[in-house]
Amino acid sequence: MMSTAVRNMSEIPEYAYHLLRGALEKFKKNIPELNTSQYQQAKIVADKTFSLESIVLSTPEARDIQIPDSKLDAALQELMGRYSDRESFLLDLNKNGLDEETLRRALHRELLFDAVMDRVSSRTLKVSEIDIQIFYQLHKDRFTRPEKRKARHILITINPEYAENDRMSAQTRISAVAEKLQKNPSRFEALAKKHSECPTAMDGGRLGEVVRGTLFPELDEALFLMEEGAISPVIETEMGFHILLCEKINKSITVPLSRAKPRIKQILEERQRKLCQKAWLEKVQEENNG
Repeated sequence: MMSTAVRNMSEIPEYAYHLLRGALEKFKKNIPELNTSQYQQAKIVADKTFSLESIVLSTPEARDIQIPDSKLDAALQELMGRYSDRESFLLDLNKNGLDEETLRRALHRELLFDAVMDRVSSRTLKVSEIDIQIFYQLHKDRFTRPEKRKARHILITINPEYAENDRMSAQTRISAVAEKLQKNPSRFEALAKKHSECPTAMDGGRLGEVVRGTLFPELDEALFLMEEGAISPVIETEMGFHILLCEKINKSITVPLSRAKPRIKQILEERQRKLCQKAWLEKVQEENNG
């Protein structure tokens, strides 16, 4: 059976705060704006959160925790700061079945709940150097920045519906551009603006920084074999004929363990806290239901 602390939840004034929170989180609406179905869904959420909060606050871990008035005042002010003035804030509270004093009590419960969970999670074992090293080795991709290449291209499309863009004409046109580039590679941007049939033409054919797998396979393969500053031969894709310029190569970088260590420690500590809190919550809920 559910303990007397959480019976008839809807009759407890502070419950309205959980109902409002559920309505805002699920539907971004105030309680009066919910339709019947939405209200029931928000109520299911509120029942769960209020019940869990009540159980946690009844545990021995909560008995000697004190919430400073300054912390409670700050939480109240943070909510009030979302409104243009105090009157609007109070009107909105009233619309949702709350007043300032009830909200203050609800916030006190919420802060107390958080403090209990912090106390519970403080029991977790410290993250060891070995834990950090194992995580780094197993998740090295998280700490690796892939190689990027800054590129531009010129495109002549193939479109049989237009004489100047049938395959032979397109190939002739791109070959003419390629010849000009062989004589003067520095004209790439100008030739892209003049001849390219890609929207990037307006920006001199700029593709920006790309990683492997971003472009058409034919372009991708060619670009990542090129040297910095090189211009490709004519490349054919399903869109048409391209010429690539590899402007700059930014090599792949792996963050060393020494630099990754603080972030890994933070990740593992947070994971341990959540596991500890989850196990403790399951235990107290089981005891309460027993």
